[in-house]
Amino acid sequence: MAVDATSAVNSANPWANAAASTTDANKASVNYDSFLKLLIAQMKNQDPTKPMDATQQISQLASFSQVEQTIQTNNHLKSMLQAEALTRAGDLVGKYIMSADNSVTGKVTQAQVYSDGLMAVTDGGKKVLVQAGVIVSDSPIPVPAAAKTDSTNTAANPNSTSGN
Repeated sequence: MAVDATSAVNSANPWANAAASTTDANKASVNYDSFLKLLIAQMKNQDPTKPMDATQQISQLASFSQVEQTIQTNNHLKSMLQAEALTRAGDLVGKYIMSADNSVTGKVTQAQVYSDGLMAVTDGGKKVLVQAGVIVSDSPIPVPAAAKTDSTNTAANPNSTSGN
């Protein structure tokens, strides 16, 4: 399946929302900082005869600390996913690949890592989105009979011509 770099990817892809975590972290950080400023202002301006309930105060602080830790965990997971994507990309180069719909086959000459997935580029210049159903092998992959009769499958048989 030939796919260009801007096409949509299945939402099951772990990279699909990785880029959003930085923006979310910035928003939460601003909210956390705002909360602390509000808490300090509240403590400074509280009525000494009716102080704030310490239990509520600690509960709110704990909730915001938990959110901050969750954001940090998400950032670490994002880094791990990026490292895993780079490893997968490096492992693909030199192997043979067949797209999920059997329309593109060839030897992988380069792999491109995008925020939403991994794209393999064959020696014929065709791009294959690495997704469910893609076949990767150390040796050349035989093209199924149905794909051999398809005149658009130039990666599998570059000498084929249509209309002969």
